[in-house]
Amino acid sequence: MAVTLRNFAGSYFEKDRLITVQYPEERSPLPENYRNFPILIFDNDPEAGLRCVACKICEKECPPQCIYIIKSEDKKPDYMGKPQFYPKVFDIDISVCMSCQICVEVCPFEAIKMDKDFELSKRERFDQLLFRKEELSKSNEYYHKIHPIEAAAVDKNLADAVAAAEAKKKAAAAAAAKAASAGDAASVVRAGLAEGKPTASPTAQTPGSTSAPGEAPPASSSNKS
Repeated sequence: MAVTLRNFAGSYFEKDRLITVQYPEERSPLPENYRNFPILIFDNDPEAGLRCVACKICEKECPPQCIYIIKSEDKKPDYMGKPQFYPKVFDIDISVCMSCQICVEVCPFEAIKMDKDFELSKRERFDQLLFRKEELSKSNEYYHKIHPIEAAAVDKNLADAVAAAEAKKKAAAAAAAKAASAGDAASVVRAGLAEGKPTASPTAQTPGSTSAPGEAPPASSSNKS
């Protein structure tokens, strides 16, 4: 009762103690981890920059089976420059979606995230609550706006993945150049042998011989008179 009386009396003087919000003129700030329905994230361009590669993991893992995906026949480069498929069709029936966020957890490409928009009431129950790819696509800037901490962590992970891929590519190029130079040196040696030129290999000596290369071996003791 003391807490109730304290909040009741404090509500006349402190705005933070007010329970009722005059919606829609006033809106309570939503927390960082608030979630409503899934959206698709793209970078720069809604079509070419869409992170989704139509792997269909979210479609398979969705408990109410409200996600429907058709994979494209051609490919486009992803954020790492690797050719990937993309969703030709990506639909989510939000009248069935239960906002469990499992699709977000299983996505390996950071392509699907949870939105904060909860004002989605429609006059019709079915067709208008079926969101197509064009309605689901949201920019990375919008994602930073609704989930700033989470979006910053995702961008860092993607940047680290790109840096690791670039380092691996440079290491592979250096190894290939080294192997090519070693192959050229071996070709020069083989060419020299084919032309009868001497090589840098040491001259074979007879066992027990102490003469230098190119000199006559010392006379054997058995030849002495």
